[in-house]
Amino acid sequence: MRELLRRIFALVMCLVMPVSLFADDNGYTVVYDGGSLQGVQTGAKVRMFIEGNQIRFVRNGEDLIVLPASSVTEISYGQDVHRRVGAAIGVAIVSLGVGALLALSKSKKHFVGVTWANGDQKGGFAMQCDKRDYRGILAGLEGVTGKKAVDSDAMTVKN
Repeated sequence: MRELLRRIFALVMCLVMPVSLFADDNGYTVVYDGGSLQGVQTGAKVRMFIEGNQIRFVRNGEDLIVLPASSVTEISYGQDVHRRVGAAIGVAIVSLGVGALLALSKSKKHFVGVTWANGDQKGGFAMQCDKRDYRGILAGLEGVTGKKAVDSDAMTVKN
């Protein structure tokens, strides 16, 4: 029995060790959607790191901006829902039935916005998050800043 446990432990360690070498760096890949970050074009992929007292945005190994968590004034989120008409037309050329079903489906894009004021430096930006990550990003931002995220879809603007 002891020998069997030893072999199972050795097998588990052989599997776990290589996986841990390729583990993620605890950052999130987001798509910059616009705002006040200098030198970053809309649509650029950026890595975001939520750390104990700061939020860092990195591109090509260089910090774009490091925000102290205390400087964040607002966190917002929203969704953009649209039908997949273009994809449906392309598929309909091959198979009319599948194309019609695809036209009925919807896709969602998840956006998170951050505004900050750090002394004289004020700014904000919006980022598109992966559907698997946006809840974790919101929870991390809320946890590190102490601010509650605002649902921008629920806000009404009156002129």
